[in-house]
Amino acid sequence: MANTFKLKTKASVGVTTQNVYVVPAATTTTVIGITVANVSGGSINVGIGITRASNDDVSILKNVPVPQGSTLEFMGGNKIVLEATDTLTAVSDVASSVDVAVSILELT
Repeated sequence: MANTFKLKTKASVGVTTQNVYVVPAATTTTVIGITVANVSGGSINVGIGITRASNDDVSILKNVPVPQGSTLEFMGGNKIVLEATDTLTAVSDVASSVDVAVSILELT
């Protein structure tokens, strides 16, 4: 089984939920850290979620305020395991306002 560290990014996420990372088939992924940066001209509220094929979708960050020019790293030593076809998503309440960086470990 191969282990590969990767960085996945999504720039300028806005009011439409965007896929940041989709776990490939035959792969398990450990999310090591998630950082969101407010790139807008004002305060925003952000959300990070997991979409699953089983329709058991969850929010792991919901409507959290990020002040103008600030960055939020919220994993705090916790890890999240994603299974094949799980999708990590991001959304903001302001158009094109947040950049997302996700550090992961893929096991194939």
